[in-house]
Amino acid sequence: MEPDIRTRYEVPRTAEFLRAGGYTRVALQFPDEMLKDAAAVARALRQELASGGGGVRVFVMADTAYNSCCVDEVGASHIDAQCVVHYGHACMSPTSNLPAFFVFGKAPLDVHACARSMLECSRKSNKRILVLYGLEYAYALVDLRRTFEEACKSDSCNPEVQYADVLCSVMSPSSSTTEKSDGHGDLSVNSDLAALNNRCSIECSSSTHKYSLGGVTWNISVQEKMEDYLIFWIGQDNSAFANIVLTFNQCEIVRYDAIENQLSTDVSHLMKVLRRRYYLVEKAKDANIVGILVGTLGVAGYLHIIEQMKELIKAAGKKSYTLVMGRPNSAKLANFPECEVFVYVSCAQTALLDSKDFLAPVITPFEAVLAFSRGREWTGEYLLDFKDLITSEKQEVASATEEARFSFIKGAYMEDSHAEAEDMEQSETSLALAEVTEKALSIQNQNSDAILYQGGAISSIDYLKARSYRGLTGEYEGPTPDSVLVGRTGRAAGYNDEKTQSAR
Repeated sequence: MEPDIRTRYEVPRTAEFLRAGGYTRVALQFPDEMLKDAAAVARALRQELASGGGGVRVFVMADTAYNSCCVDEVGASHIDAQCVVHYGHACMSPTSNLPAFFVFGKAPLDVHACARSMLECSRKSNKRILVLYGLEYAYALVDLRRTFEEACKSDSCNPEVQYADVLCSVMSPSSSTTEKSDGHGDLSVNSDLAALNNRCSIECSSSTHKYSLGGVTWNISVQEKMEDYLIFWIGQDNSAFANIVLTFNQCEIVRYDAIENQLSTDVSHLMKVLRRRYYLVEKAKDANIVGILVGTLGVAGYLHIIEQMKELIKAAGKKSYTLVMGRPNSAKLANFPECEVFVYVSCAQTALLDSKDFLAPVITPFEAVLAFSRGREWTGEYLLDFKDLITSEKQEVASATEEARFSFIKGAYMEDSHAEAEDMEQSETSLALAEVTEKALSIQNQNSDAILYQGGAISSIDYLKARSYRGLTGEYEGPTPDSVLVGRTGRAAGYNDEKTQSAR
């Protein structure tokens, strides 16, 4: 078992990285499905490091604060780690403070069956093939390429196939979210790559465009478009694949299931997701109170996009509250019934939160831009990485005299409220929701049903005042209470007064 652990989890390469960086406190981050091997991996890594002098302390992180695909810098900071070794599936979102080393794992792949499926696709389509894959299959790419070339020679064909490369396996903290690339093609251990977006189109030269998504990168000619390619995805129908389908929703996509060894061209379920997301955008337009859910504390640029969302929501004449609660679920969000929609700030591969069981819809920052920007229409483009939305432009505050817009949800024209114009609340603080309760007691509401059930509240003050129960308060507006009465004494099996009556 020990040799298999060393190979599968790349223990020698990990130890070499730790020695080169001079790290003495290292956090090992495992997803749930790999946690059973955590003790063996930590033991093997300590043995490997001891042969080179030792002095390195290794800690295992068994539970992440947010999503296992992101580097958990919060958990690593609790043990003062100098770097994080991340195992398993990774979204490759840039880190903010700590360097990270990625071990993607080696999922089993039948390269001969996969090559035959690629050859079958090349016969059916006249498009060039772009091979994208989950990072757990990156180790088999060299064998797959060689096997496919041999299959083409025996079949006397020469299809055009392009393979994506792994973006990097080492990531340094990003000090900026500005896109930059050295243009030399060295993608293995380049610290500048930490600032690359997960989905970007960069003109590296006068003849090519560079794309990066989900940890892989590829170039295409400036004369070509992504729609000119057939995307051949190797991997499971997971969040990484959903990211590919939604981002390139105009492309022809096929998926090779490495477990079942079969092709699948059915992505209709993800197209249904896209249509539902458009419905949520229309629903968000009617919201007056918006909750911003913080779904990451480590991805570079998350503070910037939160501030940008606040400005966008305020400019649209709506009220926002920022909520930090770890992994969101229906029970947690139910504690904030005044929020009519939530904007979820997280990494690209966990941005699509299924909110069917929630009281209010949960949308992405890109969908928030569509919903709260007057006059902006959806063109079919879909962005899951919030770093593609970061801008330095100041949001213009909507005018109170703007024309009413038509709501497709309510089937009528509506005028957006302008909460900031009425100056009902002070600037937001970390305890904003708690502080407004004092003000709520002095504000009168004429129609509680309209506020509670028809979206009439423009702030949490309105919503709280309209509720019949507002928590414990010293004020009592009801009739004078009755005098204090002495209750019954004894046990439930026979109170004292019952015994007296039975004795009579």
